[in-house]
Amino acid sequence: MKERQKPEILSAHIAAETKLFRVEALHLRFANGVERHYERLRSGGRLAVMIVPLLNDETVLLTREYAAGVERYEIALPKGLAEAGETAEQAANRELMEEAGYGARRLTRLKTLTLAPGYLNHRMELVLAEDLFEQRLQGDEPEEIDVLPWSLHKLDELFSRDDVSEARTIAALLLVRDRLRAEGRL
Repeated sequence: MKERQKPEILSAHIAAETKLFRVEALHLRFANGVERHYERLRSGGRLAVMIVPLLNDETVLLTREYAAGVERYEIALPKGLAEAGETAEQAANRELMEEAGYGARRLTRLKTLTLAPGYLNHRMELVLAEDLFEQRLQGDEPEEIDVLPWSLHKLDELFSRDDVSEARTIAALLLVRDRLRAEGRL
């Protein structure tokens, strides 16, 4: 595949800002001379993590909590933002203890996931958590989060549910299932 030259940013300014996002207006010039105006959402820049906690080689722990964006309770993987000075692994272990009541003795960074890279700069580090032990930390959630053990052999059944729609969760579960199969663990 031919290497492309990134467009030149002719101008950029903040068009709007909230507690969570900034809307940045861009004026770009592409290598072929074409100019375009784009808008992109810029997140706060804090490290975000999503955790795939394996209770054993066949069972993942999922959480069920209210998702304001879609106005319903959603089943997904535990996730959250790193605190100042935390690595992805440290943030993943803390979030896992806060949301699922488990810690992990072995944490492995798997991949960086994006949401909508065409207009959003948000990145999330996917972390595999293994060799779990019960450990609860107080989090900032407004209500208790339900924890659901789920068999990796039944992902098709999980994905057919109306309350499982987060693409990052679906992608992460498929990545981990394929990894475990390749390692002969599933």
